[in-house]
Amino acid sequence: MSTATTTKDLGDIELRAPRAEDLAALLVAGERPPRPSAWSASLTFGWRAMLKIKHVPEQLFDVTAFPIMMVLMYTYLFGGAIAGSVSAYIQFLLPGILTMSVVMITMYTGVAVNNDISKGVFDRFRTLPIWRPAPMVGYLLGDVVRYLIASVVMLAVGLAIGYRPDGGPVGIALGVALLMVFSFSFSWIWTMFGLLLRTEKSVMGVSMMVIFPMTFLSNVFVDPKTMPGWLQAFVNNSPVTHVATAVRELMAGNWPAADIGWSLGWSAVLVFVFGSVTMRLYNRK
Repeated sequence: MSTATTTKDLGDIELRAPRAEDLAALLVAGERPPRPSAWSASLTFGWRAMLKIKHVPEQLFDVTAFPIMMVLMYTYLFGGAIAGSVSAYIQFLLPGILTMSVVMITMYTGVAVNNDISKGVFDRFRTLPIWRPAPMVGYLLGDVVRYLIASVVMLAVGLAIGYRPDGGPVGIALGVALLMVFSFSFSWIWTMFGLLLRTEKSVMGVSMMVIFPMTFLSNVFVDPKTMPGWLQAFVNNSPVTHVATAVRELMAGNWPAADIGWSLGWSAVLVFVFGSVTMRLYNRK
């Protein structure tokens, strides 16, 4: 008896598909949350980059073991031949090798970008109502933390083997800050390659071809005055040379206004040129 009644009651119900107007009214009935600011969205993606390190701690190898190896290897390999002793050479080498190592680490940004593209993660980012460059800026902000870790590790090793900066903590802080600004700007080159090339191996190969001449053909290891004239012309105008000189002088307690200006100028040019190309590729990808 009860079963028949239930069946009859259900039969009286009018079943129809929901209309578009009903769905629209349901979606806009509540107050929309405010759209995140550009800074907030960028910090969120930066935190995402840090969480990836938490889950894959092997990513810290290139900012811990690699910098230690670079400092010890080049100091003890070239110290006696170039400066006569390790303690004398480390005063010249450490700011330069710090610049070189951090700049070389920036290439891994392009690898991370390419990896996320191949997994389809960026397709999800593009559908979010956020500032369009936020994922890219977030990558670079997260990597700045990695650059800071590498800088602290290398400075600790340098102090342990005899590096004594005359500029003290203030000079060290100013030198590292300038290096972070340049590294952030330099990383836009690799985001462009990460979007442009198809595989991680291609990104690594092209990055090596670009970064090795730029870092080794500089004043990181020796004074350019000992080089041939034609090579001096290239080295003296290299952005890595300007940054290494500025970091070296700041840590020594000086104020190299010209090299600081060149370093900041190169940073602005890199962001403007490669940042624009990166976002154009990102919008089309």
